[in-house]
Amino acid sequence: MPESESTPSLPNPLVRQLKTRAQKLNPVIKVGHAGVTPALVKSLDEALTLHELVKVRLTDHKDQKKVLARQLADQSHSHLIWLIGHCVVLYRERPAPAPAAPAN
Repeated sequence: MPESESTPSLPNPLVRQLKTRAQKLNPVIKVGHAGVTPALVKSLDEALTLHELVKVRLTDHKDQKKVLARQLADQSHSHLIWLIGHCVVLYRERPAPAPAAPAN
């Protein structure tokens, strides 16, 4: 899948590693009949912040899975790693932790 202009493409070795890790994941988000809602995007954003690599199950709208996968990646500012069956794997690198303030 082509990357959007806002997210640069990932190196192939990293993508292969992420696909390997994703095989063992269970879906943590499910896209139902309501589709991609702001609440779903917020939940996805929180899951990506916590886990970096997230599997999303598309329970409805299966005929639109390519469009929904790209939409999820764009709205969550993440990389679409894999679209397999009715699952989408998204990745967003965790931001580096802020340096701790020196103790006085």
